[in-house]
Amino acid sequence: MFENTVKAMGMARAMAAHAAARQQLIARNVANADTPGYRPQDMPAFADALREAGGPGFRATRPGHFGPGGGTALEPVTLPGRPSPNGNAVSLEQEMVRAAEVRMQHDMALAIREALSGAIKTALGRR
Repeated sequence: MFENTVKAMGMARAMAAHAAARQQLIARNVANADTPGYRPQDMPAFADALREAGGPGFRATRPGHFGPGGGTALEPVTLPGRPSPNGNAVSLEQEMVRAAEVRMQHDMALAIREALSGAIKTALGRR
């Protein structure tokens, strides 16, 4: 059981790190919203990155569970988009939606960590 808890803590840490890296890309996209020729970037979804990195096996039980993606865990990909007349393809609305998704991912990672910490404290009799 202890090994599974350690793996889950590592996964929560990786999930939070992935969310932080995505948030940096989103901030860069927003900062360059007026830069001529700038193309927005993002990272694949965490589940896709974990699957590619050889993480635990996942099985989608419903269509869309893992979402679209590809690439490696920390490799930014250029997003498709319709550029404005100056060649910039950043959509502030899409960046705000992505920022909300990343916030939920980070909150989930923290909730997993807190739940596991509580379980460990309970097992040790310190709760």
